[in-house]
Amino acid sequence: MPNRFPFLEDDDLYRFTMDHSREMIFWVAPDASFYYVNQAVCDKLGYEFADFRSLKVFDINPEFSLANWPDHWRDLREQGGMSFETRLRRRNGKFMPVSISLNYLHFEGREYNCVFVRDISAERERQERLEELLAEVEGLRRRLEDEKNYLQEEISLEYNFKNILTANERYRHVLKQVEQVAATDATVLLLGETGTGKELLARALHHLSARRDRPLVKVNCAALPADLIESELFGHEKGAFTGAIQTKVGRFELAAQGTIFLDEIGELPLALQSKLLRVLQEGEFQRLGSPQTHRVDVRVIAATNRRLAERVRQGKFREDLFYRLNVFPIYSLPLRERPEDIPLLVRHFLQKYADKMGKQIDKVPKAAMERLMQYEFPGNVRELQNLIERAVILTTGPTLQLRKVLPDLKQAAAGKERSFRSFEQVQRDHILEALRRTHWRVSGKMGAARILGLNPKTLASKMRKLGIRREDHLDL
Repeated sequence: MPNRFPFLEDDDLYRFTMDHSREMIFWVAPDASFYYVNQAVCDKLGYEFADFRSLKVFDINPEFSLANWPDHWRDLREQGGMSFETRLRRRNGKFMPVSISLNYLHFEGREYNCVFVRDISAERERQERLEELLAEVEGLRRRLEDEKNYLQEEISLEYNFKNILTANERYRHVLKQVEQVAATDATVLLLGETGTGKELLARALHHLSARRDRPLVKVNCAALPADLIESELFGHEKGAFTGAIQTKVGRFELAAQGTIFLDEIGELPLALQSKLLRVLQEGEFQRLGSPQTHRVDVRVIAATNRRLAERVRQGKFREDLFYRLNVFPIYSLPLRERPEDIPLLVRHFLQKYADKMGKQIDKVPKAAMERLMQYEFPGNVRELQNLIERAVILTTGPTLQLRKVLPDLKQAAAGKERSFRSFEQVQRDHILEALRRTHWRVSGKMGAARILGLNPKTLASKMRKLGIRREDHLDL
């Protein structure tokens, strides 16, 4: 067959072409030594041509060794060629990711491996960046899924509140406090008995704040096991503990730019209180199993039915955390101190559950309502709500049937007789209530002495006699 390209008989052209190829080209012998390398090999790996006289394949490719080289050459001979990705060691010790094509040749009684190598560093960097971006997207997706569990409920009264019903002047003052502090980023501590609506106040605080468009995330510190609460609050890294099969975002991260509501804060384990204090003071925390510090901008609202000052004295609550939480305390009134709200709440819950059950109930017996207003409701609004729900279930006509669900007032009265308090205790509680209402102002136009009809000096004397000190009641 005639040679169509006679100029290719020039051996110098072959060498010139290989030396100026952008790909690295090796000619490898059966013993793993090099017959030939082109200029691109020296440029990219940093070796001199003379270095390859003593180097072997496994000196620059860690996947091969003196032990496995014979098997590799046998496989190459049988297959005639193969391609794969690996890495080559540069002269400075750093590695370069490469794509390799091996070609087995047998020429004039000798075996050769002609190797074409392409640098894929840029491709790997792009791939790694893509994987990072995909991980970020996945993280955002998980965060959005988590955030949807904390959809906000809009709350307002006549002036910005909903689902909070009151005709009580003192409770209106509580709502006024909520409005005043909501516009700030101050930490708020909600105090009061169980069932008094502290969570409703927390939601109102969030809704009236500049953070209303971000999540309100609730954490019940009493409901979470002690060994899981740190992970729930601050998150954990994959492998941080047995069962941590993936990285988890904590509640503080979910609440970023929004509000976190720490309910039952008095139950927070002592070991975690220092970490919460760090978030409040520095806005920093660390995920469980990670040394990396994360910063977060979150407004904190805490709630408790405990007397935190007493728990501080008992060594169960950090004093510095107490003062950090107690920036703006708000006391949620028990239902027995706002009896005029009972009819409003009864009608609200009646409509709610009647609509839910598809019933037409629009009448409440006057005598039954009066009995409800005489009852002290130790379970507060929550107890009243449950009572009305049970009554709606039992009602078959248009009039709410309360007889079977009304509390036994005689039994309640007998209970009060059994726990009859001394005159000194009644005095003490009465003075404490007046001091709480006036934020511990003794004298002056808005002072407790004026409410009690006493001379300020007389009141101060009675307080000393009864052992009433403000520092003992900082959580009121």
